[in-house]
Amino acid sequence: MLGWELPPHNSGGLGVACLNLSRALAKDGCDIDFIVPYEAKHENITFMHVLSASHLDPLFRFGIGAYDSDKIEDMIIPDVHIPGAISKDQISIRQIQKTYCDFVEKYLMEYKPDLVHAHDWLTFEAGVLAKKNFGIPLIAHVHATEFDRAGGNGGNPLVHEIEREGLMLADKILAVSEATKHIIHEKYDIPLDKIDVVYNSLDEDFLKQAYSLNHEEYKYIESLKSKGCTIVSTVGRFTIQKGLSHLLHAATKAVHKNPKLIFVFAGDGEEKNELVNLAAELGIAKNVIFTGFVRGKQLRDVYELSDIFVMSSISEPFGLTALEAAHHGDVLILTKQSGVAEVIRSSFRYDFWDEEKLANEILAIAKSSALKATLQSSIHNEYRKISWEDVAQKCLKVYNNIDNHKRVQ
Repeated sequence: MLGWELPPHNSGGLGVACLNLSRALAKDGCDIDFIVPYEAKHENITFMHVLSASHLDPLFRFGIGAYDSDKIEDMIIPDVHIPGAISKDQISIRQIQKTYCDFVEKYLMEYKPDLVHAHDWLTFEAGVLAKKNFGIPLIAHVHATEFDRAGGNGGNPLVHEIEREGLMLADKILAVSEATKHIIHEKYDIPLDKIDVVYNSLDEDFLKQAYSLNHEEYKYIESLKSKGCTIVSTVGRFTIQKGLSHLLHAATKAVHKNPKLIFVFAGDGEEKNELVNLAAELGIAKNVIFTGFVRGKQLRDVYELSDIFVMSSISEPFGLTALEAAHHGDVLILTKQSGVAEVIRSSFRYDFWDEEKLANEILAIAKSSALKATLQSSIHNEYRKISWEDVAQKCLKVYNNIDNHKRVQ
């Protein structure tokens, strides 16, 4: 497995998905070496070997921009030395990727796995190296394309080329949704029969955690709920991909008709200041709460406190946060451009740009307790049917088909 992050050193859902998929595969007998670009202890991961491609501290890993592909050449990390860097003060994502590839090459000189499973563009070059130089079958797992990260258009040309080569040379491609499958097909001219869809599921650790809810950080929100307010939340990175400005405009329309709507924006990112200023300009600052980056109990409390969860993404290959919100009983409103909407059919859905429809859906749920209860029950029944065991079985089928093909050759 080639990946860029694992919990607790993750900045998004990619690491969570990699962890749960690997755990399910290990239960089915797979022996996994998982390579990450940083050095850290993963004491709770006993079902696979986690290997470090560099001595980079995981805290700096957030600085190398796993999702900020427009900064891959000029992102710098202070006071860390990595072979090949111009100096310890000038370390870019590209240099981290080179170090990662060098490590994978040395690893493959000593070991020959049955296959290499690479997650997203950051590791595709290392996967291609394994395929070209060592003849090892390559699985390219696409959690997001550069078109998703750029909000549907444009993006970094270099990243596009890395994705294109990885997808073309892969023996099989796994996509996290039908929407992602069709982006791969349409943007990179990859045959549809080369791409299998494997939906993500909910984090096993998330499901096992017992809740003793004491909202110390959110007493104000609790007091608002006690006064009859409806809490609408969203969780994620504050980037163009997430469509959060559209959500704020929809919130404005909804608040004008129902002042007891409170919107909680949990997360951080390059658009934070812009969004805070926009909320003020729209005149709804008192109805919008920005929590900053949250994880663990603070994140679960956001879900537990909210009544409605909105995923406003312009392009969201899957969207694990929607499943997390569903686990806490939130009613879901998802854009039609999100992969999770393909499996949670009982959610309300809208086009990311349709601010009027989003506002009306929020108002309808806030107004009707019966509608809210019906949606909660239906969503609960749907999300519980998705499991990492099913995902692992689909992956194993792909692995075995590749292995059988090799033997025939």
